[in-house]
Amino acid sequence: MIANGQPAPDFTLFDSAKNQVSLHSLKGKKVILLFFPFAFSSTCTKELCYVRDNLSLFNNIDAEVLGISVDSLYTLAKFKEDQGFQFTLLSDFNKEVSRLYNAIYEDWNYNMKGVSKRASFVIDQKGIVQYTQVLANAGDLPDFEAIQASLGLIS
Repeated sequence: MIANGQPAPDFTLFDSAKNQVSLHSLKGKKVILLFFPFAFSSTCTKELCYVRDNLSLFNNIDAEVLGISVDSLYTLAKFKEDQGFQFTLLSDFNKEVSRLYNAIYEDWNYNMKGVSKRASFVIDQKGIVQYTQVLANAGDLPDFEAIQASLGLIS
């Protein structure tokens, strides 16, 4: 498990615009990692639309939001376009980062293998994990109040 107070495991993934994004390149910024099972599913759409609609909260404190799923670059690009997301979506198609963060269902519905769990991590400017939530039930939403509290946005 990834624990609060430990260095966040580094990774490099491609975003929906086919650019490489590395966690280490974001040092000096707060980072919110949001793992989600599938683009276009109802709960994932609701989660990421919440972020879209409240993005100014994160932008105002120079925090970078990264949505991560095992969807392809092309699926994420269409999802981002359709929903008007103004934050980065990363493809963990090979499931390496989801495994690295212990945020993966090895066995999923309908015999699918290797689907990202719904999980949230807040990483500070030094690359240290400040908040962790890995949900057992993919139908649950992240605790956005706890995420905001870990960022110092609410007390």
